[in-house]
Amino acid sequence: GRTPGIVLCCTRMSPRSLGSLARLLAGRTPGTAMLRCSLHTVARPAAPRRLLGFAWVRYNSTFPQDRIRNVAIIAHVDHGKTSLVDQLLQQSGAVNVKEERVMDSNTLEKERGITIFSKCATVTVTRGDITYKINIVDTPGHADFGGEVERVLSMVDGVVLVVDANEGPMAQTKYVLQKAMRAGKRAVVVLNKVDRPGAIQRASAVESELFDLFALHMVNDDQLEYPTLYASARQGWAVTTLDGVADATAITGTMQPLFDAIIGKVPGPAGSRDEPFSFLVTQLEANTFLGKCVTGRVHAGRVRVGDTVVALDKDSGKIADGRVTKLFMRQGLDQITCEEAAAGDIVTVAGFPMCTVNHTLTAPGGTALPGTPVDPPTLAMTFGVNDSPFAGQEGSMLTSNMILDRLTRECDSNVSIQIVKTGSDAIEVRGRGELQLGVLLETMRREGFEIAVSSPRVLLRKADDGTTLEPIEELTLDLDIEHSGLAIEKLSQRKGDMKSFDETEGRARIVFEIPMRGLIGYQREFKNDTRGTGVMNHRFHSWAPHRGTLEIPRKGVLVASAAGDCTVFALENLEERGILFVGPATKVYMGMIVGEHSRDQDLDVNPAKAKHLTNVRSVIKDDFVKLTPPRQMTLETAMSYIQEDELIEVTPTSVRLRKKLLDPTRRRAAARPKKE
Repeated sequence: GRTPGIVLCCTRMSPRSLGSLARLLAGRTPGTAMLRCSLHTVARPAAPRRLLGFAWVRYNSTFPQDRIRNVAIIAHVDHGKTSLVDQLLQQSGAVNVKEERVMDSNTLEKERGITIFSKCATVTVTRGDITYKINIVDTPGHADFGGEVERVLSMVDGVVLVVDANEGPMAQTKYVLQKAMRAGKRAVVVLNKVDRPGAIQRASAVESELFDLFALHMVNDDQLEYPTLYASARQGWAVTTLDGVADATAITGTMQPLFDAIIGKVPGPAGSRDEPFSFLVTQLEANTFLGKCVTGRVHAGRVRVGDTVVALDKDSGKIADGRVTKLFMRQGLDQITCEEAAAGDIVTVAGFPMCTVNHTLTAPGGTALPGTPVDPPTLAMTFGVNDSPFAGQEGSMLTSNMILDRLTRECDSNVSIQIVKTGSDAIEVRGRGELQLGVLLETMRREGFEIAVSSPRVLLRKADDGTTLEPIEELTLDLDIEHSGLAIEKLSQRKGDMKSFDETEGRARIVFEIPMRGLIGYQREFKNDTRGTGVMNHRFHSWAPHRGTLEIPRKGVLVASAAGDCTVFALENLEERGILFVGPATKVYMGMIVGEHSRDQDLDVNPAKAKHLTNVRSVIKDDFVKLTPPRQMTLETAMSYIQEDELIEVTPTSVRLRKKLLDPTRRRAAARPKKE
């Protein structure tokens, strides 16, 4: 079939000798084993009968356990993690075509240039006379997708921490390192982008910052004995020292030092292959022919195709019995079938559609493995049925049951997402941040869903003494000195506490601890205040007592008072009232938000008002009117813009803003203070 293999064809050899030769080949070549041996006699004219033997040696999982390395690549966003993985795959021979970001196969990942989902690849590296198999797991770099990192840590025995040599440890660097240290993982540090100007001079300071982080989060002393390499993932080299190097652009080499560090410092997988089989589900995959498949690491024992296995849940106990129908391993980026998997292997198992993340597959009579603890969600949004006048015109997935089924499937594969049904047509979705929920919404709209989404709401909790707690974020700003004053002023208004201020060559790095609700909507303001030159990153820090009411001013909005197509005549007059979100010929309905008012109050307007023609006024004059281009409201921008009385209408082709109550009379009645 498609499984790589070797066929031996031998003549004048006894069956015993043929079997010995095949077993010798299987023993000298890691990752192979003899499957079967057969003998045939062939008659030739005018010649004696000769014995012809065949032996098939096919790839399977009998790779020696001490020659397997399972490692995760972790880093802050945009520190070069995915580029590093590209070089590891190319230089090991796993990928022949030199293509950038080969691991980011999802459409959204390619469009946004970030890693969203964890993915695994396998490479083989020869060190001396010994061949090692390295399972590389690429993880997301953004804090909102930290749940992917937490799950992956249960599959690996070590991590490669990639840090930008110029920027140093950032918010997500601290987060992922803390998780890895608490899980007891050994680390290999890679200072990336040392070929950039000033990186070599700053490398020693970054190393000191990293050592402080390791000392703060270490579980045992061995974790402080980590190797440090200096690399340029873009150029494809890594070195163990920069002594005597003044210009890193002159360095040439390969990634072999990094392979050597992984083999030498990351321990082999624990667990005995002689014990009963146990396997923890870490990820879910969809196969066109086999349906739902589960991916994870074999913690102990062996499993073969056809074995009877029990699915367990740590809380509820036994789920069901099943039979392993297929086993898959990775060879480079490709999945290949195998007959057997053993302790230390990362495999995909088919035949258990009832399983989800953190479930255990074990031999009959086994016990459930402890699941990976995941930090709770901190942000919630309500997903509801789209009930606007344009409902059903652009999408095909419209009902609340369809939305609920889709969100339930998402929860099965993403443990950091939670759903709570709050009404007949409304579902509260809880996640880590605006980006994670925005990616979920973008994925659903591309699948044909129409959804009405509320504004983000921060989740609160109660302490044991009854105190209300709220999530606090550690915010890191990198910006020009001239913009620092305005940023500090605005963040102080949002209940932020400044923890540090460092200045280097006209740039400042400011660290704040700020309530998560204070960050909602600030990303857009920060970009405008810094003229697009500032960089903002944040991560979850802790739960702290509620800091009181936030008074974040926002201008009122322009609300359409009638349905129709926007006209140039109406929009020209409305430009004096504020900033428009719609252009000419855009279809609007009553209650739809068409712009931002220049004052604090909402204003009902008619963007579809037409010019009444007379013998004096002519419609041709509109052809020469120059309107200001409307502000394009993306999904993430809309999520941070709307307030409690507003909704986002998300469809496959449009993102619209609207009021919850479309009728202006009902809105005014709801705004009046209620009589006691």
